[in-house]
Amino acid sequence: MRIVGELINSSRPAVKRAIQERDGEYIQSLALLQKQAGAHWLDVNCGTFVTEEEEVMLWLLNQVQATCDLPLCIDTPDAKVLTAALKLIDKPGQLINSISFEKKRLDGFLPLIREYRPAVVALCLEDQGIPKTAADRLRIATALVETLQKENYDLAEIYLDPLITPLSTSNTAGQAVLDTIAEIRAAYPDVHCICGLSNISFGLPQRKTLNATFMVQTMVRGMDAYILDPTDRELMGLYYASKALLGQDKYCGDFLRAYRTGLFNPAGAPKEG
Repeated sequence: MRIVGELINSSRPAVKRAIQERDGEYIQSLALLQKQAGAHWLDVNCGTFVTEEEEVMLWLLNQVQATCDLPLCIDTPDAKVLTAALKLIDKPGQLINSISFEKKRLDGFLPLIREYRPAVVALCLEDQGIPKTAADRLRIATALVETLQKENYDLAEIYLDPLITPLSTSNTAGQAVLDTIAEIRAAYPDVHCICGLSNISFGLPQRKTLNATFMVQTMVRGMDAYILDPTDRELMGLYYASKALLGQDKYCGDFLRAYRTGLFNPAGAPKEG
């Protein structure tokens, strides 16, 4: 079970302001907070800076690497930006977010995949748009897996994203993802499943409640990686508890360690700060 910390994202107002002011100290503090909270990778996304994305991406990567040794998840749809980023952090363990089965993106990213060999987030997305059914998502997932296997990727290096769409736009959005996870697990037991958890609640009230509930539901179906806020201690309590209850935490070691070090709030405990 793996966590990608989502906080270094220019769509967040505080991060956007830090980038504009070149406030490296703030970016570094976010990196360290997420590492301390238990993240395994740090997502770095500056897609809102469309005309200067490459420059901003390199600045962000330098800030993070200056203070934190976690591997990074480079989050960009632009092959040029990805090329510059991979040159800067050319070392094992990195993750790219993301390829898809859209021809332009796939053609742009495949040469980089061959050269740098990062682990890969692969979106169940094609040129026709976001698939509506689990069957279509699985069809795209199969095509992506087969493409990456031709590049000699091990299944364990592939993180399939079934594409969470907002529940506010379709009452079947959640169920379609749950069904897709189950089908991917049946077809490819060694492939990882990952998602941007907060997409499910976009446009609705009580977003944290929806996000947390959906995380537990997807874990039961076989999701084993999440892009989320690891500093959300209530959410992380459900994460560690679910791992233990699903038999993925030997002797509840991670749950107990996280509890003792204060990485999550016990049920009913008051929030700090």
